[in-house]
Amino acid sequence: MPRRPAGHTRGRAAVLASLTATVLVATGHPAGAAPADTDPMNQAFEQAAEQYGVPRDVLAAVGYGETHLDGHAGLPSQDNGYGVMHLVSNPVNHSLEKAAELTGRSEAELREDTEANILGGAAVLRSHADTLGLDPAERADVDAWYPAVARYSGTEGAVAALYADSVYTFLAQGLRATVAGGEQVTVTSRPVSPDKGPLAKADITAKSEDYPAALWVPANSANFATGRTATVDKVVIHVTQGSYAGTISWFQNATSQVSSHYVVRSSDGQITQMVRDKDTAYHAKSANASSLGIEHEGFIDDPSWFTDTMYRSSAALTAHLCDQHGIPKDRTHIIGHSEAPGNDHTDPGANWNWTYYMQLVGGGSGSEADGLSFESYTTQKSGSTGAQVKAVQTLLNQQGYDAGTEDGVFGTRTQDAVRAFQTARGLDADGTVGPQTWTALLSAGTTPTLVAGATGDTVKRLQRALTAALGTTVKIDGTFGTDTDKAVRDYQSARKLTVDGSVGPDTWTALQSGR
Repeated sequence: MPRRPAGHTRGRAAVLASLTATVLVATGHPAGAAPADTDPMNQAFEQAAEQYGVPRDVLAAVGYGETHLDGHAGLPSQDNGYGVMHLVSNPVNHSLEKAAELTGRSEAELREDTEANILGGAAVLRSHADTLGLDPAERADVDAWYPAVARYSGTEGAVAALYADSVYTFLAQGLRATVAGGEQVTVTSRPVSPDKGPLAKADITAKSEDYPAALWVPANSANFATGRTATVDKVVIHVTQGSYAGTISWFQNATSQVSSHYVVRSSDGQITQMVRDKDTAYHAKSANASSLGIEHEGFIDDPSWFTDTMYRSSAALTAHLCDQHGIPKDRTHIIGHSEAPGNDHTDPGANWNWTYYMQLVGGGSGSEADGLSFESYTTQKSGSTGAQVKAVQTLLNQQGYDAGTEDGVFGTRTQDAVRAFQTARGLDADGTVGPQTWTALLSAGTTPTLVAGATGDTVKRLQRALTAALGTTVKIDGTFGTDTDKAVRDYQSARKLTVDGSVGPDTWTALQSGR
């Protein structure tokens, strides 16, 4: 988390991002069916959604994006937000006060009681929907809530779109979260096509000059100093104690008096640069002048935020910065905020895996086996065992379909989850994972347009799906090169789509429906 220069009081940041779809408990029963004493958070989401007419999926998604459904015992986030729904009270966002006005609950109760906090989040979301003029039919449509979700972030323009996009990413991908007491809140994946309205043109497209893989969103000029008074000789690792979009928004606010050079998203490793390398960000007190700061989305007490994708993306950035500025790639020069002289912060904390991170910075790849990539995908059914059954279970669980323990054994629970997924995708619900189900499973998620030259995990997802759909091996390396281009065109031709080699809405729709 950032630290402003000496003489200033500290500010903090966070806002939301990500999740939803039909929420179920781990037993496979509808979320509302469990008694309140065994599944209190599921019950709270169900009741708040019903009372304020907010889709349960949207409500849970916002909560997960903000806090991973962890209320942090009533303690505030970086920008003074509270509880599972991150109700905020600061100079630019007053959702806590708004929730108190709408629900009649006290601010203390909204800060400390999870049921009240979720109710307050639902009330604030509904108030945004009413302001936008959503009618009953629109309120029943998850895709229509995009502008209301954007407003819940407390931001505007491109950053609000970034926030809402994160929520709808989790809608598309699905997930399963284990919360306090072992309760599970599950979100099933689904195709999404949000109605973005005026925000459709608000996407952040500017690229960083210092690190071209990053987006560029400048911090407010009050939150950093132009130039340097010392030679850059270290990289400082931070944790935001809040969300990605919220942190970006906070660094853009002149009242915060804090910033970092880069911010990294948990879910997919996306990076935004906010202060140029040549300038002094306010993130590590006495180390500001001689360091580059990297913020990582999450909370130090919750390791679920520190994903492999985040580690790899951040490590690539750190390696680049070290190469560019002549910084040794060792723990003397790559340090945590807690290790910067004169600081009293504890981030990145005990859950940050320094050994793995430094291995990645130094060029080590870690384990390359992702458990999902194969040269071919064979039919899996009841009684099947092995690595591909485990892959099926992993994909189902990631997308909110409870396949049970990922043990590589295709039993009744896995078969039931397969059937539920097939039903949701309009496939023959026979419980067998053949080419169509493999294709739909492997392609599920967000649907950005991909063209030759694209790279990253979304390209890998495309390559896996094409391998299953075509029945021929497509190299799964995350690079949209000649081999992938040919496979895309072959697929488009076979499915009577426009053969242009561009993976747009029509191609993604065909893949995600198992064609």
